[in-house]
Amino acid sequence: MGQPQKPIAAEQQILSLGRVLQSLREEEDVDVLIETTISYLKEQFDYKLIWIALYDRLNHILFGKGGTTPDHDTSFLCQRVVLSPGDLLEQVVIEQHPLGVADLQTEIRAAEWRKMAEKFHIKGTIILPIRYKDRCLGLLLLGSERWGYLLPGEAKARLMMVLGELGAVLYQNEMDLQHKQTKRTDEPLLELLENLRTLTNLNQRLEAAVQATHKFVSPNRTNVYWFEREGRYFWCRMSNQLVKIDRNSSSQQAAGMTVQELSDFYYALTVNQIVSIGDARSSLKSHFTAKLLQRLKVRSLLAAPIIWQKNLLGFLAVESNEPRIWAEADKNFVQGAAGLISLVAPNESMESTIKQIQEDAQLTGQVAQGIYSEHDLQETLHSCAKKVLARLAATRFLLLQYDSEQNNYQIIYQSQPHNRRPLAFALNTLKELDEQLLQRSTQAVEIENLDEDLRFFSWRSLLLESGVRSLLVCKCTHGHIPGALLVITHETHRSWTTVEKELLWAVSQQIGVIVRQWQLHNRTTQQQKSSQAFEQCLRILTQSQNSKIEVEKKHLERTALEQIASISGCPLAVMLSWPLGESWAEIIPGVVENSQFGIFSDASIPIKTEALIQWALATESYLTLKVDNLPPETRKWLSVPDKGQILVMALRTNADYETTGVVLLADYQERRWSEQSLSATTTLISQLAWWRREKQITRLLESTTEELRQLNWYKHRRLEEIQRITALSLKQIHDLGIPANELTQMRYQLLLRQLDHTAASMSGMLKLEHWQLHLSWETMPIASLLKRSLERIENLLKQQKLWIGVHGLGQQIEEQSPKNSSLARGIPTSNAQSAMAIAGDIVKIELVIHELLINACNSSQSGGRIDIWCRRLDPSKPSDAKHSSAKLGADHQTSLELSITYNGAIEPQLLTELHDNTSKDVLASCNLDQPPGLHLLICQNLMQELGGELNFYQLPDNRVVSRLLLPLVGNDS
Repeated sequence: MGQPQKPIAAEQQILSLGRVLQSLREEEDVDVLIETTISYLKEQFDYKLIWIALYDRLNHILFGKGGTTPDHDTSFLCQRVVLSPGDLLEQVVIEQHPLGVADLQTEIRAAEWRKMAEKFHIKGTIILPIRYKDRCLGLLLLGSERWGYLLPGEAKARLMMVLGELGAVLYQNEMDLQHKQTKRTDEPLLELLENLRTLTNLNQRLEAAVQATHKFVSPNRTNVYWFEREGRYFWCRMSNQLVKIDRNSSSQQAAGMTVQELSDFYYALTVNQIVSIGDARSSLKSHFTAKLLQRLKVRSLLAAPIIWQKNLLGFLAVESNEPRIWAEADKNFVQGAAGLISLVAPNESMESTIKQIQEDAQLTGQVAQGIYSEHDLQETLHSCAKKVLARLAATRFLLLQYDSEQNNYQIIYQSQPHNRRPLAFALNTLKELDEQLLQRSTQAVEIENLDEDLRFFSWRSLLLESGVRSLLVCKCTHGHIPGALLVITHETHRSWTTVEKELLWAVSQQIGVIVRQWQLHNRTTQQQKSSQAFEQCLRILTQSQNSKIEVEKKHLERTALEQIASISGCPLAVMLSWPLGESWAEIIPGVVENSQFGIFSDASIPIKTEALIQWALATESYLTLKVDNLPPETRKWLSVPDKGQILVMALRTNADYETTGVVLLADYQERRWSEQSLSATTTLISQLAWWRREKQITRLLESTTEELRQLNWYKHRRLEEIQRITALSLKQIHDLGIPANELTQMRYQLLLRQLDHTAASMSGMLKLEHWQLHLSWETMPIASLLKRSLERIENLLKQQKLWIGVHGLGQQIEEQSPKNSSLARGIPTSNAQSAMAIAGDIVKIELVIHELLINACNSSQSGGRIDIWCRRLDPSKPSDAKHSSAKLGADHQTSLELSITYNGAIEPQLLTELHDNTSKDVLASCNLDQPPGLHLLICQNLMQELGGELNFYQLPDNRVVSRLLLPLVGNDS
């Protein structure tokens, strides 16, 4: 199949090929080229169906250019064929390789050609691409009535040569056509530039630019829209329809379009982007494209921005009522014309611009001069604000300073027209993104429409309520959080030029110097305030007051709380106070400066269940928390706004001392106390805690001293009366004389001597120990001392049915029972034992031993046993030296160890307190404040003054030991 009609000589085939190739090279008309190719194919190849089509790359379509059919009807061969995925024709176009079909009638991938094949009985078919430089320009389809699609090599070579030459000629024709159709923008733009140079008026120049653009692009309308920053709208300043348009015109076109209506279109122009909207193509989002075309009442639009010094002056627009694909030449010309307009536009206001630059330089110079001169800073800011507002046509001038304690921006200076009220609120701290925006900024940050812009969102609601619709923000100082900001606002949506933003930036940097001066001044003032508060508080705390008057004490505490509130700047300062051992706390009000804060001062607060008190006691220093965290029980007596903040700190002096109060401070939402304020506040609270402790100790000691003086006066006067009556009775006995009976006389004299001794000892005590103890030096055998001590508790032993034994006096003493009437018989009286005598104030030592025996009897169970152990300690012996006290061992003096042991109950805490030699909290209750602990402590301290030692401990078998060390009389005494 696919064989030539008749075998011809090689020379004729070459001559025919040469003629057709020559014809293709010399012809320029595409239709003639197609006819020449078809004629050659009909002449040289035996095919019933020949079809040639050209390929449209943009629309992916084949345009039939003719061919031959068996019935000579070529209408089908001139139709347009849309290529679809999977078609044979599309496969050849994409792959650009020949494709053969053995039977076209059975090929399902060529639906239309199957019908044609069935009609003309076409079977074997071959499809070849017409290509040049990997670019498909069309297709050639050859169909035969025979089955198969073989093509001899020689015939295939001639066919490929013809198709190659045809492809080259078609490619060249296409390039020539594109070149002819392509518009040249250089000459029209040069002509427009020459026209603009000769014209002097801006409107004339705009008219020339519009006419040149309209002539080149040929749209339905060509307009120049001008941008008004105050109001943020565009108005048609010039049109190709040569209508005199004024911004004050009442026509709809002159009224213009607001930025809010244009939205995405406006923001594309501000970044110097050309906007192209044509047939199914748009450089904007689809939903906004339809809205823009409807607003302008057009079907196609091409707009180029007019920008001067980064400021949008307007845009040049060509508009068409029909869908249109804008050529690159059209886009380039419109963009070039808009650029030429931007070059000539500033010339109109050149003189006013120069004057404005001079005024701006003068403004910045006056601000700098005011800063570094001795004039009032407020006056400098007033003059600066007045000129800035006039220059920028703004409404408000706001200078903000970040307050770290309140965590917001305070308005430290503001200026506005007389018919506008000053802003009376603080602005919240900025979001992280806004802070980063200001940190990176090198000029003023512009918000043209506060209703739509999400920047500075934390300020948005307050500013909108105050009538602000647009603003400029400049940082005056640098830092992680900008410490000072300059804000210029306007009541309408508007924008500012780059020159205006640069001017405001320069002014803001100079105002930053003013802010730093203020900060230094405020810091100095705060330090002086803190110093004065410290001085005042310390003077109050150290002044002498009558501690017995509770009203004076509370007055001092309230005054101290006022000073603490003054330093911390809190509207509420109270103290929760309670005495040691109490379960309820009292509220001492200090400062309540606002009706939103309050306390129920008559409330009784349980210490153990009140959360604030327990939290403060569990915290080593101060604790801050939000009101939302307070339990309902606390809210019953404490009234603070829902978003307030609280600081509590316990009145703690030492970790070992009990806490008797908590200071509570309250403030508004998100209060952040500075480190300086916190340090001063905690120092004053700590000082108040020590002062309260000092006053409590002073009151306790004064009260105790007063009670002891009363007790001592009372007992001393009673002893004086007893001594007087005893002396009077003895005088009367002596006056009566001695009885005559010899036995009675002997007993009478014995009792009389005892009464004389008692009266004499009482006289010495009244004389020598009125207000302080008098230490005497006497000696007495230990046996005699123990005998006298046991005689004094004989009745108590009988009542308690106690057994007592004395050991270590040279021989074992038999145990004595309550049945023995005289315990003196159990005490040895040999000379050896009599020589073991103790030295010191015998009366006081005897009282100590008596107290220890009384404590042993009271602590023992009925029928129990008490043992008294005596042992001589020689410091020269190592085994004894470690048991003797350091004081006794230092003098190398022999001592006596007297231990009293018994089985009885004793509190472990009492043993610990008697054993510990550390400082104790005099305000805290303990076992040593009352008997028997108080009596044992007195005996322990008294023995230390007498040169001895007294210790208490418990043995592993639970026996309690009272160990007493007494100095023995030496051989040389």
